[in-house]
Amino acid sequence: MKVNPAHINTGEGQKLSIWHDNKHTASAWFRNLRDQICSEFEAIEEELSEGPHSKLKAGRFEQKKWDRGESDHPNESGSVLKGGGEMSLMRGRVFEKVGVNISTVHGVFSKDFAKKIPGGEDSDGQFWASGISLVAHMHSPLVPAVHMNTRMIVTSKGWFGGGADLNPMYEVKEDTIAFHNAFKECCDRHNPDYYPRFKKWCDEYFYIPHRKMARGVGGIFYDYIDNNDWHADFSFTQDVGKTFLNIYPKLVREHMHKPWTPAQREHQLVKRGYYAEYNLVYDRGTQFGLKTGGNTEAILMSLPPEAKWP
Repeated sequence: MKVNPAHINTGEGQKLSIWHDNKHTASAWFRNLRDQICSEFEAIEEELSEGPHSKLKAGRFEQKKWDRGESDHPNESGSVLKGGGEMSLMRGRVFEKVGVNISTVHGVFSKDFAKKIPGGEDSDGQFWASGISLVAHMHSPLVPAVHMNTRMIVTSKGWFGGGADLNPMYEVKEDTIAFHNAFKECCDRHNPDYYPRFKKWCDEYFYIPHRKMARGVGGIFYDYIDNNDWHADFSFTQDVGKTFLNIYPKLVREHMHKPWTPAQREHQLVKRGYYAEYNLVYDRGTQFGLKTGGNTEAILMSLPPEAKWP
């Protein structure tokens, strides 16, 4: 991806070159994080020893690549998307459905969509994006569902975004505290202002207006992170991924052997319906993927395998 230099002053151009120079470093990290997470989740599958699914075969991730090639032909939304990604999907005995997707894409936004993205118009709509996106829906209603993603985007500007939020069917205060404390410590290692800002952002972002309710118990959400120090900003984004890998498996292992009732399962399916509503109606990542002509299967990986509406 080359940005029209006529739209960029010298200082901004030098700054932008740092983002371009480190694109491979970022995409390689997202891939490495994917591998670590998949390995840890498969280990959890092996450890299940009790419950209605313990006699089933432990799950394994299946990978599926997708590639848009290098065609300059616009898609239905008017955007041009090149590059591709990999879906890693597991349907196991602890994880009813978990997807860990990575992608590295580039192309040209449609004119209308470019107006909504920072630097989109100044780059003539040209963009580059790479990231990892994870959603886990669990068999047990006593094990919290979770979402995590981190990404790097470059137009005529460059920035990092991402976060993680916990979505229990039945909140356990100790879990909520542990999850938030883990990400507070992560944020504090980089900037003491991050956690209060990003927690508030998460609470506001993952809210379902038509239900007048939060999607879960929160976490952190951040976007447009560019502090004129690419390496420091990238280090924070890496730490978010590492923190997730450290805290979430602990919460799964804490509850995955506990028995549950049909009534608890019914409650879980209804809450999943609310989760699906949010992702289809409000989630910016879903909209970004569909507006740029991304892989529909990968974009909608976040939807639960089964849900109910009262």
